[in-house]
Amino acid sequence: MTKTPTNWTSRDDAAVEHMIRRGASRRELLKMLMASGVAVAAGGTLLSHATAAVAATPTTGGTLKAAGWSSSTADTLDPAKATLSTDYVRCCAYYNRLTFLGGDGNVQMELADSIESDDAQTWTIKLKPGVQFHDGKTLSADDVVYSMNRHLDPAVGSKANSLAKQMAEISKVDDLTVKIVLAEPNADLPTILSLHHFMIVADGTTDFTTANGTGAFKSEVFEPGVRSIGVRNDNYFKPQGAYLDSFEFFAIPDNNARVNALLSGDIQLAAAVNPRSLRMVEGNDAVRTSISTAGNYTNLNIRLDVAPGEQMDFVEGMKSLINREAIQKSVLRGLAEIGNDQPVSSANRYHNPNLAPRDFDPEKAKFHFEKAGLLGVEIPMVASDAAGSSVDMATVVQQAGAEIGMNLTVDRVPSDGYWSNYWLKSPVHFGNINPRPTPDILFSLLYASDAPWNESHYKSEKFDKMMIEARGALDEEKRTAMYWEMQEMVANEAGTIIPAYISNVDAVTSKLGGLEANPLGGMMGYAFAEYVWLDA
Repeated sequence: MTKTPTNWTSRDDAAVEHMIRRGASRRELLKMLMASGVAVAAGGTLLSHATAAVAATPTTGGTLKAAGWSSSTADTLDPAKATLSTDYVRCCAYYNRLTFLGGDGNVQMELADSIESDDAQTWTIKLKPGVQFHDGKTLSADDVVYSMNRHLDPAVGSKANSLAKQMAEISKVDDLTVKIVLAEPNADLPTILSLHHFMIVADGTTDFTTANGTGAFKSEVFEPGVRSIGVRNDNYFKPQGAYLDSFEFFAIPDNNARVNALLSGDIQLAAAVNPRSLRMVEGNDAVRTSISTAGNYTNLNIRLDVAPGEQMDFVEGMKSLINREAIQKSVLRGLAEIGNDQPVSSANRYHNPNLAPRDFDPEKAKFHFEKAGLLGVEIPMVASDAAGSSVDMATVVQQAGAEIGMNLTVDRVPSDGYWSNYWLKSPVHFGNINPRPTPDILFSLLYASDAPWNESHYKSEKFDKMMIEARGALDEEKRTAMYWEMQEMVANEAGTIIPAYISNVDAVTSKLGGLEANPLGGMMGYAFAEYVWLDA
C-alpha cells in the first residue's frame, strides 16, 4: 500500500487543491509533486485525496451579486483597454490568459500548455488543444498572435503597450504553437502574460459590445457604468467549470451603502471595504472578511510638468508633510504597512528594505514651501471615493498643512468619471494602484518616461536604461541591486507619494466559499467569479 510522505503537510494538501481548482491537468500536478520529491505512486494517492476533498467542498448553482467601488460609462469588454477593477472582473470571467498567477505567486499554465525558453529572449508557447470560444470557434495560434499584436497597434490604445513593445516578433509556428522573440531577454515573460490585459480574444475581433472569449462565463448583459451579467459556460475547457449558474457585477461607490447592501442580503460580496466600516461587520455571523496585503496602494500624485509640481521644493515639502503613521493607524485602521514612496512592497522579493520612509517633519515641509514661495497659497488636492481612502488621506494632509500655514484644500469629486477626467490630469491628485507581480511591470506601467500611467510625469534617461538592463539581467544579485537603486530613484525623484501599502478587505456572506488571496489584488485577483460558490 502506498503511504502519504511523512514530510507532507496540510499546507501541501491546500496547494494541490488550489491547483486542481485552477484547472491544472493531472500531468501538471504530478510534475509539481515529483519536483517536491514525491514518488509517482504516492503522488497518485495524494491527488486522489485532494480531488475528493475539492469535489466534496463546492456547491454548484445559484446567482452571485457582487459590488465593486467604481465604474463609468467608459467601462469596456476589451481586455487591452481595461483600466478599472470593474473591467478586470469581467475580463477574468469571459476570457482567459496564457498563464495564471496563483495565490502563492507562482505562474501556472492556463490557455498555454507550456511556455519555454533557453535564453529568456526566444519563447515557445504550446497551447492547450480543443479549447473553444463562446461562439464555437476553436482556439489556435492565430488568436494568440492577433491578441498580442493588438497591444502594439497604436489605434487600439492598449494599456499594456509599454509592456508589449518588448515583443519584437510574434509568430505562428503551427496551429498550437506560437513563438515570441523579445527585443531583449526578459525572464518575467510568463508572469507578464498573466496580467489582465493579456487575455486572448478571437482572431479578427474588433467589436467589444459583447465578449467572445474562452472563459468560464458568457456575457449576457453589459451596460457600461451600470451592470454586467455573466452566465456559466457549459463548454468550458477546465474540467470543474464554474460553480455559479450566473453572476451580476456592478458598482456601489459609497462605501457604507456597499456594506449595508451586503448586510441586508442584496449582495453577497462587497469589494474593497474601507477599514472604518469593519465595525459594521464585526460580530455578525452572517458575514466575514477576506483580508490580503499584496502591494495595493492609494497615492498622492504631484505632476512635475505643471505648477506647483514644477518646483521640487513643493514636492519635497509635501513628502515631509505626510504623516504616514497617522494614515496607517487612523485612516487605514492598522490594515496597512507604512510605505516609502515607491511601488515595490515588502511582499515582493525585490523590495529594498534599506529605503526608509520619509519622516513626518512639518518644519522641514514649511522650509521647502517657503523656498518655493507657496506657503499660504491655495493648492487643491483632488480626491474621490474612486481612489480608496483618498478623501481621508487628503484630510490628514490638509490638517497638517494648516498647522504650518499651508493652504491645502480637498477637492472631492464624484467617482463617476474620476479616472478619465482627473487621474493623470490634475496637478495634485490621488491614484489607486492594484498590485503587480514584478518590479519591471510596475516601472514599465508607472515610471518609464513613456509609461501609460506615469502619474507624476516622471522622466529619467538613467531610469529608463536601468529598467531595460535589469529586465534582461540573469544574474539575480545584479538584478536585485539595480531594482533597489531604481526604488531609491523613484522615492527621491518622482512626484508620487505612497504613504502605505494597503491591506485589501473584501466583505462577503458567510455562505460564500472558495475565495482566496491573490497577488494581483482583491476579489481573488478579480477572478473570483470562476472559483467561488454559494452554499445552500
